[in-house]
Amino acid sequence: MAANQSPTTQWRKRKAALGFVRVEVQVRKEDAPLLREVASALTDPARQDTTRTALREQVSGGAPPSFKTLLSSAPLEGIDLNRQQDLGRDVDL
Repeated sequence: MAANQSPTTQWRKRKAALGFVRVEVQVRKEDAPLLREVASALTDPARQDTTRTALREQVSGGAPPSFKTLLSSAPLEGIDLNRQQDLGRDVDL
């Protein structure tokens, strides 16, 4: 069955088995070499971790803070956190 498949199809299947996916993007002509270099760095075992970390920090602003971190960093000065006890309305039963 493999003899019936083109070499390109065989190559793509081998890459898919390794966890790679094919991605098509459209960029300006002057950005194409940069994008190729980024893709190359992401597939290079020696550079992939640092490249991925640097891209995440630059593009997405780093990891989103946790809910606990957001709460602890909230300015609470001057905010009254005590609730008034409301027993509701009187109802005749």
